[in-house]
This record gives sequence, structure tokens and C-alpha cells, in this order.
Amino acid sequence: MVMEEGGLRDRGRGTPATVDSEPRQILVELGEQNLDAICLSTYRTACKLRFIQKRCNLHLIDIYNVIEAVRDAGLNAVELHAGISVTRLENLVSSLFNQLSKRLPTTHTIDPRESAILLVEFLLAAVDSEPDSRLTVLSVKAMLATLCGGKLLDKLRYVFSQVSDSSGVLVQSKFDSFLREALKLPSAVHEGPSFGYTHTSARSCFHQQKRVMLNMFLDIVADPPQCLVWLPLMHRMANVEHVYHPVSCSYCRGNAMTGFRYRCLRCRGYQLCQNCFWRGNASGSHSNQHQMKEHSSWKSSASKLGRALSRTLGCVSSREPPHPIYPEEPERTLNLSNLSVTCVVVFLIHICVYKGHTGVSDLFLSLLKEHWSNSACSRFVRSCDARPASADPCVFHSHREILAEIKRLRVEHDAACQATTNPTLLAELRLLRQRKDELEQRMSSLQQSRRELMVQLEGLMKLLKAQAAGSSHASPSRPSPSSVRSVGAASPPAHMYPPQDSLAGVGGDVQEAFAQGPRRNLRNDLLVAADSITNTVSSLVKELHSDTTKSNVELSLWS
Repeated sequence: MVMEEGGLRDRGRGTPATVDSEPRQILVELGEQNLDAICLSTYRTACKLRFIQKRCNLHLIDIYNVIEAVRDAGLNAVELHAGISVTRLENLVSSLFNQLSKRLPTTHTIDPRESAILLVEFLLAAVDSEPDSRLTVLSVKAMLATLCGGKLLDKLRYVFSQVSDSSGVLVQSKFDSFLREALKLPSAVHEGPSFGYTHTSARSCFHQQKRVMLNMFLDIVADPPQCLVWLPLMHRMANVEHVYHPVSCSYCRGNAMTGFRYRCLRCRGYQLCQNCFWRGNASGSHSNQHQMKEHSSWKSSASKLGRALSRTLGCVSSREPPHPIYPEEPERTLNLSNLSVTCVVVFLIHICVYKGHTGVSDLFLSLLKEHWSNSACSRFVRSCDARPASADPCVFHSHREILAEIKRLRVEHDAACQATTNPTLLAELRLLRQRKDELEQRMSSLQQSRRELMVQLEGLMKLLKAQAAGSSHASPSRPSPSSVRSVGAASPPAHMYPPQDSLAGVGGDVQEAFAQGPRRNLRNDLLVAADSITNTVSSLVKELHSDTTKSNVELSLWS
């Protein structure tokens, strides 16, 4: 991106940035806000930096977006005290706002180019606020991390990762350099006399602590040092910009307050809005020397009473921790700088097999570039395409064997797919499926016939039982049907059953079937016929089941 406003020019890598003859546009706009009327220097500094933050749209960018932009610009692997050119800073800021414009909804649009120009102007003005200063990686990281939006706790964790060693202990010299760069921001808005850098600033943050760990460093949130007292105040101001207090100001008589609300601890019922308090306005018996309490939210009398009772009963803790407790030991990151080409090739083979090709994956190369240099990545790609002279022959021989095995399996799979598409086999499969359907239909019809025969047989048996019951009443000496069943097929004497009684109550078809010949035992004959029908139907069903099973086996084999 080429800067057109403010007279910015690239003065080379790491050269000092000098103030141009024309004033910075963003500083001119800052002077028009009349923020110098604020009496308290802490609030004045926080208000000025908050205006810069919102004017450049940095309040829409959190620390994680800054970390991503720094990594994409390649500054994460550069020494902190290394100088960078203005052109590289412009590219970094431009990518930051271009990504922001993509994330914002359509109802909220910004001008990425204008925001980038204003931010670069202010950063260069901050660098120029001290004589003989130069634009370094640390200055860019420190100022962007301080001015961006998001949570203060996340910012401090990122700052600690930049100024600590591998064991998670604060390095005093790095922290002193960070303070020097961060305190250039108050100096850029003409608040250097109150919050400028001094040689004792770093020592005043942690007075008697020899080993400063992460949790101790994060205590700045609750008890900031004097040189950084404006930093948590700027974040509190961002949180209360839209907080509404339904009370009137005792000085300006406003019906409601927005933002901070200040209550006098000496004058009963005396409350001021943030504009009146910041400018030192007072009325009546109230004096600016009275102690005031800052309120960032509105609570009714009932809620105050309920919270007081809860604290008294021990339901709510009276003191909450200022921040979560993090483990002291830093998380160990994977070190891929000493990773051998052998391990990478084996891992790349798995990726190629998964993706279905033997080329180098772009995603994998992007991961490698974060840990390897461009020359190392180029050597890696050449080693994947062809065998270098200095490579291990066993590794690449195994590589070729694996690729050959993959190719062979693919050929076999393609041949099997072609075999299953043979027209002759498909025709035979269709015939077998038709035969199977016919057998199933025949079996279902036979089962229906069997059910009908069983119903008829049951009706005949009921008629025989009724006939046997009537005969037993007429002739007590007549044997019961159970005794007849026990005898089986043996024929009793002919004189025991009169012929007219043996066919009484039975249909005409049965009478014709049994009318010829000498006297017979009709009950036994019907039982024998029923057993014969049952055996015949059972054998037929078994045969159908065997044919169906054989057809299913043949279909499964062909499939």
C-alpha cells in the first residue's frame, strides 16, 4: 500500500522516523476534541488514546487478530530489536484492516485504506516522540498490542510471552524495552511529562520481586503501576460507554448519566457525571478535595440490600480474584526445526495416500514454512520428487515400494470393478433374482393353501366331536374318541358302528367317498387323512425352503 497522506516515505530498514513539516492528520483531529480540559492526567491520557483507538477502528480488532497479522507478515521469527521499514509496517497494517473489513457485517462498514493511513501516521508520530528512536519489531508489537481492542488480560498474556524466557520468568531487560515502546503512546498525545518513560519505570512495577511469573505479572490488572495506570482505565472506559444510570447529576442537572458515575463519600446524595467530574466541576458544599467513588454500573436499593445480605450470610464471596490463575510453567510447543527429512517423507506419504495423489500438499508446505526456511522447504520438495545424492538409499527405496504397492492395489480394485460390470454376469444375476421371486410367490401360495386345508380339517374335527358326543348319549357302552385314537388304524368289529350313524352330520362329498365297501371306522380314516395332508404340506414347505436357500446362496455368491 502506498501512503498518500501525511508525507510518509520509506526511509529504509530500521532508520529513524523523523517528523514531517505537515502535522499528522489524526493529531489535528485529536486537538479538536478539547480533551485537554480534563483536569486529571490519568483520565485525560486514557480519553486521548481511546479517541485514537476508535478513530483508527482499532477497537474492532482484538489481540488475536494482531498476532495473526504479525505472523502472516513474518515478524514472529524476527528479533525484537530488529528494525523494519515503513513499507513493511504499511503492509502489516493494511492486511490487518483488510481482514477486518471481511469479518464485519454488511451493516457496519469501514474504510480500510483510511484507517491504515491514520494508524501508520500515529505509530510513526509515537516513534518520533523520542529523539534518536527507530522503528523496530518490538515497537510495532508493543504499540499494536496496547492500542487494539479486546480484553486486557489477553493483551498482558501476549506481552508476557514476548518479555519472558523459556522457563516462564520475566526478563527485566526485555520488560524495560517494552515499557520504553509502550510509553511512547502517551508521549505522542502530549502526555509525556505525566507518563513518559524513565529509567526507574521498570523497577517501580515490581519492587522487591526477583522472579516474576505470569500470575504475578497479571496483577497489573488490579494494581497497575503508576506509569501504566491509564491502561486499565482505558479498558474500563470502553466497557462503560453505553452504561445508563437513571440518576441526575448534582452539577449539570442532567436527567441521566452515561458512562462512569461518581459518588461523593462525604456529601450525602451528591453524584457527578463523568464529564463534570473529569473537568473538576463542583457545587454547593462539595469540594474537589472530597473523596469520590467511581461506579461503572447502576444497582437499585433492593439489589444492593440483597447482595449485602448474601455477603453477610456467606453466599457470595466478598473478594473475587482479579484474574484466573494460570499454570506457571509455559506450554511446550512442538520444535520442528530439527525434524529429519526421513520423518517428514514418511508423514507426507500418509497424507498423499489419504488425499489420493502423490504430490506435495500445499497445506503441509504451509505448515512447514512456519518452522523451516524457504530453502529448507525447497530442498524438502526436491527430495520428494527425486532422490538427492546425499539422501539415505534405504528411505527412498522404501518410499518407492510403498508407492508401487499402492499402485498395484489400485489396479486390482479397478479390475474388480470392471469384472462386476460384465453384461453376461448381470443377465445371470437378473435370471436368478426372477427365479427367486417365483419361488417365493409359489411358497406363499402353498402356505395359503395349507392354512385353508387346516381350517377345513379343524371344522371336520369339530363335527366328529359333536357326532361322538351325540352317540355317547344314545349308547353308553360306545367307546370314547380317545380310546379310538389310542387304537390307531386298527378296525373295530363291524357290528359296533351302524352305517347310518357313521356318516350322520357329514357333508355329501364325504358320504360319497365313504359309502362304498363294507362298514368302516370314519373317525380313524379322517384322522389318517389329516395326518397325511399335514405330512405332505410339511414336506412341500421344506422343499420350497431348501430351494429358496439355495437361490439365496447363489445370488450372494454372484453378488
